[in-house]
Amino acid sequence: MSNIAFTEIVSRIHALPSLPAVVMELLGSMGQNNADINQLSAIVAKDQALSAKALRLANSSFYGMQRKVTTMPQALSILGLNSLRTLVTAAAVIERFPATELEGFGFQGFWRHSIATAVCARLLAKRADINPESAFMAGLLHDIGRLVLVTGFPVQYQTAMHYRSVHDCTMLDAERAILSCDHAAVGQALAEYWRFPPAIQMAVAGHHTPDQQWSGGLTNLVHVADAIVHALDLCADENDVVPLLSTAAWHSLSLDQQAVMRLLHQTELQFNEMCQILAK
Repeated sequence: MSNIAFTEIVSRIHALPSLPAVVMELLGSMGQNNADINQLSAIVAKDQALSAKALRLANSSFYGMQRKVTTMPQALSILGLNSLRTLVTAAAVIERFPATELEGFGFQGFWRHSIATAVCARLLAKRADINPESAFMAGLLHDIGRLVLVTGFPVQYQTAMHYRSVHDCTMLDAERAILSCDHAAVGQALAEYWRFPPAIQMAVAGHHTPDQQWSGGLTNLVHVADAIVHALDLCADENDVVPLLSTAAWHSLSLDQQAVMRLLHQTELQFNEMCQILAK
């Protein structure tokens, strides 16, 4: 067995690079009606890599602009503060985890699944009366704990992946069996350390267990989005397993067949473009 003390995992989380100052300022502006949009735009513009991705999104087919957007103020007027905040934060989170070699684990596949779940969650948000940007961010972060374990404890995680293969179980069960913790709990600890809103922390912690009493609408939404994306198999992972779907979480979104087909189509379309903007 390769059990890891949770205090050791938390220590590894605290050793991770902090999110850029621009991201921390953007996160701190969540819920502030008097946020200085021009000031935040100027802050983002100073980070060339992040501002470049914001401009790419503003010029993407999502917004169908008739003329090319070339400045951050223009991008902000198109995206809005919430969308800009989400994109910049998403790009920064992805940059915190440079790809490393671990047999059986693909970083590109991981991010493709995470981005697809974020896209699907954002599309579902209107049905649940949930802020779409919060849904996107919760979807992007839902499996982030796996990266903490893969990069911080590669030998133990390799053992867990072998256990999964031998026992034909989910990765969640393999993590619990080998590491005595799982990526949902680790992801919640990271989301807390990086000061994401409590609702996003809860969604990350409970996306495999949405029927817990403390779960909320955002948790249900991410749980369903995760299952849908696994079923779509957008990452072409031959070892992928569709997680068990909570009946209560599914019914909470009132999805009929027509809505599901439309959701699948839109997820695939938006996923491809968002991957080109965000994925490594």
